[in-house]
Amino acid sequence: MHRLKVVSIIAGLALVAGVFLIVDPAGVINALANVPVGHVVAALLIVQIQIVASALRWRFTAARLGHHIPIGLAIREYYLGSVMNQILPGGIAGDAARVYRVKGEETGAWKRAAAAVALERLSGQLAFFLLSFIGLIAWLILIPEQLPIEASKIMWFVLTAAAVVSVAIVVFRRLIGRRLGRFGPDLSAVFWSDGAMVVQVGLSSLIVGTYVATFLLASDAVGATLPPIAAVTIIPLCLLTMLVPIGIGGWGTREAAAAALWPLFGFTGAEGLAASLLYGVFSLAGTALPGLLAAGATLLPGTRRGN
Repeated sequence: MHRLKVVSIIAGLALVAGVFLIVDPAGVINALANVPVGHVVAALLIVQIQIVASALRWRFTAARLGHHIPIGLAIREYYLGSVMNQILPGGIAGDAARVYRVKGEETGAWKRAAAAVALERLSGQLAFFLLSFIGLIAWLILIPEQLPIEASKIMWFVLTAAAVVSVAIVVFRRLIGRRLGRFGPDLSAVFWSDGAMVVQVGLSSLIVGTYVATFLLASDAVGATLPPIAAVTIIPLCLLTMLVPIGIGGWGTREAAAAALWPLFGFTGAEGLAASLLYGVFSLAGTALPGLLAAGATLLPGTRRGN
């Protein structure tokens, strides 16, 4: 497992370096040379909204499972966890740390803490996939000429995939039902009961919006001002590539995607790569200092878990 992580890190770094050399190194450097200060400040503020809203979603999800986390603790631990996810391989070290640090002392408490983190992350991923689906439909209807492949082929692929999924659900519905049955009460409490869906959709939409807004700012800062339609088309696709388990914190796959997708809107691959690199810097810088302060706060005399 350790070797796989090392290979993953090397692959991510090699991918960034390879894309950098292919697209036009001078163009990337020039695009990053004159980033406006106002864009930096705005992006860092948006990242703070992102982390706080994410912490609130986690706290709400945990409360639905009977695990109550003080708001200050939730925000502090989310900052710390976000930094760990961005600088350590795998992208889940920070989530594991959140589970451990807020699990409580009673027997079996870690299960509730783990479920809260897993379902909170699920809420965010569902919002991303929904935005990507909406973006694909918008792409097909509004700007089919800018698709990297023929719209008709994509439509056939979508219809075929939908048919396959539908058949699979019908065939394996009993097995799926048994598998999900154990988690039914938790899923209902977190997503359905007593208006939970409204809160989850509201917070997840806000959080996804901050990711997209940060990327739009990063692209504008390097001179590649994207049209509004990009917010639901190429940007979600770039962000989804971060789920590929290569590199650290999505570095590498995100840059390759941006370099390939930005030309669809008339910009260069170098500008796409620069925008993605700057987005990564914004995200890391926006969480690093607060995250380090949060880590320091846990070491202060008299600071207890749960405060």
